Amino acid sequence: MTGGAVGAEEVAAQAGVSPSTVSRCFASPHQVRPETRARVLAVAERLGYRPSRIARSLARGRTHTLGLIVPDIANPFFAVIAKAVQARARRKDYAVFLADTDEHPDDETELAHTLAQQVDGLLLVSPRMTGDRLAEIVARVPSVLVNRDAAGLPSVTAPGADGLRQAVAHLHALGHRHLALVLGARNSWSSEQRGHAVRDAAAQLHLEVTEFGPHEPKFRTGTRVADLALAAGATAVIAHNDLMALGVLARLAERGVRVPDDVSVIGTDDTLLATASSPALTTVRIPLDALGEQAVDLMLRRLESPDPTPDRTLLDSELIVRRSTGPAPRKDVRP
Repeated sequence: MTGGAVGAEEVAAQAGVSPSTVSRCFASPHQVRPETRARVLAVAERLGYRPSRIARSLARGRTHTLGLIVPDIANPFFAVIAKAVQARARRKDYAVFLADTDEHPDDETELAHTLAQQVDGLLLVSPRMTGDRLAEIVARVPSVLVNRDAAGLPSVTAPGADGLRQAVAHLHALGHRHLALVLGARNSWSSEQRGHAVRDAAAQLHLEVTEFGPHEPKFRTGTRVADLALAAGATAVIAHNDLMALGVLARLAERGVRVPDDVSVIGTDDTLLATASSPALTTVRIPLDALGEQAVDLMLRRLESPDPTPDRTLLDSELIVRRSTGPAPRKDVRP
């Protein structure tokens, strides 16, 4: 058939049913006899009929949209997750509204309340808000936490503990005995988890750790902390994320400190920037695509069959060794 989009009336005429029956076949199939639904679907397939998103939303009482709130879309970590969420949601016939808080917890809460009125569910990526505020949001709209764990709430997380333990062991094997740990944002769940993992692994191997932070997880933070790490006498730096690690690399290069000959540097996340840096960055790989995809799947499962038991998915991490780590220097590299 040609001449424009096929409507429910045309499908109904050829299937010998009413237009409302056609609508029910797609919106509420359990309300239509199996033989009637099979006949309607066959005609719809032959004519190329697809019910509109708006019609299905009205019939089901849903918007077929999800809200996605991230702290900083300019950070490749969140950009990759956002892209994975949008791709997965699109395959499931959902649209995604994206909001960026620019690392401001108060804006995060306001955006969550605003989106809760417009979407079927919220995906909160690395939320900084307090537990009480999270509870308020969850009471208003089905929500899934991404890269944060909270008691009683569904979540998909990758704390990075396995990869960071591997990172500390890697540096120990290279002869490093004094590490600098660069922490992320205040009230950041992932920064807390990553910090604990490094401290515990270092304690087991009797390594000294000098901590810096909490800090905004940005490139400029790394450039500031690099000087402090050198002054402290650390021969290796483990940064909360790749952006901070790249800032460390840049500042060390400005000061003529060689990486990895004088100082080794490790990031976390394994974003595209890690392979593009010079030298290529040793980092802990977090499965960012899987975080986004599984968050969407978890949300849609909860929308279809609400379950009071929180589903908590934990993803693994691993160390990716590149050229920014090497044997500990034999002399003090402090200027």
